[in-house]
Amino acid sequence: MSPTSVASPVQRLPLFALLSLATAVFITSLTETLPAGLLPAMSGSLGVSESATGQTVTVYALGTVLTAIPLSTVTAGWRRKRLLLTAMAGFAVANTVTAVSSEYSLTMVARFVAGVAAGLAWALLAGYARRLVEPALQGRAIAIAMAGIPVALCLGVPAGTFVGQLTGWRTAFLAMTVLTVLLLAWIGAAVPDFPGQAGGARPKMLPALRIPGVGAVLFVTLVFVLAHTVLYAYLATFLTGLGMGGDTDLVLLTFGLASIASIWIVGAQIHRRLRLLMVVSALLVAVAAALLATEPALVYLAAALWGLGWGGVPTLLQTAAGEAGGDSADPVQAMLVTLWNAAMAAGGVVGGVLLDVAGSGSFPWTVLVLMAPVLAVVVLARRRGFPAA
Repeated sequence: MSPTSVASPVQRLPLFALLSLATAVFITSLTETLPAGLLPAMSGSLGVSESATGQTVTVYALGTVLTAIPLSTVTAGWRRKRLLLTAMAGFAVANTVTAVSSEYSLTMVARFVAGVAAGLAWALLAGYARRLVEPALQGRAIAIAMAGIPVALCLGVPAGTFVGQLTGWRTAFLAMTVLTVLLLAWIGAAVPDFPGQAGGARPKMLPALRIPGVGAVLFVTLVFVLAHTVLYAYLATFLTGLGMGGDTDLVLLTFGLASIASIWIVGAQIHRRLRLLMVVSALLVAVAAALLATEPALVYLAAALWGLGWGGVPTLLQTAAGEAGGDSADPVQAMLVTLWNAAMAAGGVVGGVLLDVAGSGSFPWTVLVLMAPVLAVVVLARRRGFPAA
């Protein structure tokens, strides 16, 4: 380099702000999935069956499904920071009510409210992370924000399960409230504000749905998340059926650690190998389901493969949706959030029916069947949706 050469400025990630968004994702994910490790204790306290308690995941997802698009439309003109703070405050209220409730009906209402807050948060978070950085860093920014998902699965759910076994499941939900209050202060101090859509413009859903590639991404989202939820929402029950109920926290820890490794790999490679990463993720989840179906003694290996496959999926799908949507990325993201949670709700219902009709051993077979169309669509959507680099 000559003395007169001028180096281009190094772009830096605003880690303090991005980590606050990752914590918001952590709270959103953990609030949704925490009952998975607490089903037996919650069902005993609420006086209902485990399959009925599993519907606390379903009603949470329904809260998001029924309100994500309408609320995204109504709040399109709101300042983004105000909307994010409102959503997170909703989690504090909902988790507090869940912790103190002794009535199944009240618990279900609180979980529905948490789902409404999740709809607002999920529609914001990926876009917020993208707006914090230059285009070249957007993939990494989303990966950092979405890291809250595997951390919730790796640390949050096992820790919540341990706390629930040690001091009662209500303490786990109260801890979530305390963390959310701290996060509200963190967001207020660290996250810059952005305007909503100018002039109160409303996102247009149907035109966005007609964009080539968008349908493929949304289909994969719906079926992939359904497959995952059928097993994950009833994991404690599935392990109990294998005589491994006491290992739930360790299995979740294995799954979560593998998920963290997955999101690190995805964050480093997503802009160059999105299609390959998506294919490998789907294959890993399918192999994990096959192991659980045929070799249940290999639970820990299956959990590791499952985590490696699943951990990067939220980042992959949100990035694919944003790239396929182009200028219509916001309405596409709103539809993705809605379908994601519709799949969560359906997974809770399907899992409950399977548990009552066919037993917990049917869960991995169901996952295996559902992953076949996921793989087919990803492979076929080579030009739009999941294109090669």
